[in-house]
Amino acid sequence: MLVAALLLGAGGAAVWESGRAETVHGATTLGVSFGALGRDEAESRLQEAAHRADAAKVTLRTGKGSVALSPAQLGLKLDVPGTVDRAIAERSPWRDLTGYFRDRPVHGAAELDRKVFDGSLAKAGDALTSEAGDGAVVYKNGRPVAVAPRPGDKIDLQKAADAVLAAWPESTDITVPTENVTPTVSPETVQQVLAGPAAQAVSSDVILRRDGDAQASAGTVGRMSATDIGRVLSFRPDGKGQLVPAVDRNVAKQVLETRLEDAVAEPKDAGFQLTGGTPTITEAVPGREVVWDPTLDAVSRAVTAEAADRTARAEFKTVQPKVTTARAKELGVKEVVSEFTTGGFSDASGVNIRRVAQQVNGAVVLPGETFSLNGYTGPRGTSQGYVESGIINNGRPDKAVGGGISQFATTLYNASYFAGLEDAGHTEHSYYISRYPEAREATVYEGAIDLQFRNDTPYGIVIESSGSSSSVTVRMWSTKNREVQSITGDRSSPTQPSTTRLPKGPHCVASTGTPGFTTSNTRVVTDVKSGSVVSRHTRTVKYDPVPTVICE
Repeated sequence: MLVAALLLGAGGAAVWESGRAETVHGATTLGVSFGALGRDEAESRLQEAAHRADAAKVTLRTGKGSVALSPAQLGLKLDVPGTVDRAIAERSPWRDLTGYFRDRPVHGAAELDRKVFDGSLAKAGDALTSEAGDGAVVYKNGRPVAVAPRPGDKIDLQKAADAVLAAWPESTDITVPTENVTPTVSPETVQQVLAGPAAQAVSSDVILRRDGDAQASAGTVGRMSATDIGRVLSFRPDGKGQLVPAVDRNVAKQVLETRLEDAVAEPKDAGFQLTGGTPTITEAVPGREVVWDPTLDAVSRAVTAEAADRTARAEFKTVQPKVTTARAKELGVKEVVSEFTTGGFSDASGVNIRRVAQQVNGAVVLPGETFSLNGYTGPRGTSQGYVESGIINNGRPDKAVGGGISQFATTLYNASYFAGLEDAGHTEHSYYISRYPEAREATVYEGAIDLQFRNDTPYGIVIESSGSSSSVTVRMWSTKNREVQSITGDRSSPTQPSTTRLPKGPHCVASTGTPGFTTSNTRVVTDVKSGSVVSRHTRTVKYDPVPTVICE
């Protein structure tokens, strides 16, 4: 009678209105009650449940293990409007009636970003699954070794997503389904390859020949041992249950670069002998290098060939030098176009200055090229023959390996200056050194400060550099087509030195201070034939005062 009274009004008319947008009576999600409410109020009420769901870690389990991730890491988010929709869709006279007496749990709707979800499960794969491994044969120290196949499992991402959506947010401990993965290569196949093709591959050396004639010993340019072959060869699954040979071409190239090193040669540029007052051209020599693709193809075939045909043809090509003999004859290197000398260095600096002069001597700078001192010499350390000597460090004297190179840089800069070559970048010393021309000097520091000039003439430039016990000289050989005038400005804006006190030791070099000043240098370059001005440039330089350094 009570049920009938609730369902029927006067005259037996139904009082339940299915069209009202109210949630089912008694609706709850994650312990939050939002029954018999309009949409807006129900969504507002569920925000508490959403915050709680977003904050609770979710544990995913498989037969192997588990991982705990935040909903955000899984791409999960409680869909509040969708949850309210579910509570509205559940309304019916009977459900509303029973909702007066007990809660009606509504499974929370969830949004799942599959890209985030799939990515997180991929990262967690080691914890949740056991990776299957196909059988293979590899080599250790030139001997074939079997890699046994092993079964494993994997996660079906779609089924995992379905499982999470079915359980969350009510459950935060969820088991995701896995499926078995069976290796394609059987243990029997691995053993057959191990005893057959894999053993045959390292039974004898592979001979590398330039002409490919197995009988012509004169054509032999190298050989690959069993150890070499084992580094490049393995037997891998083909996806059809078999093992097939696979050659790692990158490793093979590394091995062959060593085995064929006697058969290759760097090209040698034509050079210039600068003795007797007249330059003499030394002949260029072509080089030879490996043509890698056909050579690697031949090696890939040879390492698995029968014993009677274990040869590989190494293909080569001729490499012409950058400066051929014919090109050298066209460069117009016939006379000294500039020369500069500096002196006054110490014994240790002299070692470094003579070493760098030896390295740079004979350098050829083609028309349009830029010469870089740091780039040409490369590192200047003890292994390259340099020693510790004086440098300027943070505005005061110090010592370092390679000290004194700035004296050569200044000499080279002035030789390029008076040859009229384009300044492509140089840096003066932080304070003035009296043995150098004011505002016409340069310092260098490996990896940081360079000296560069560009050959902007139509002729080649050859640098001749030499050092004695007390001086270093740089000459530029070319065809003279420019005259250079150097104008040094007056000194101005003097600054007084400070005093620095340092502990006695190898890095304290005592010195008396001298004032700093500002000066300038103007270079005027004119054309030899016409006398017209090619360029005029003024460079202003501010020298810091040399500090007084006291070693205590």
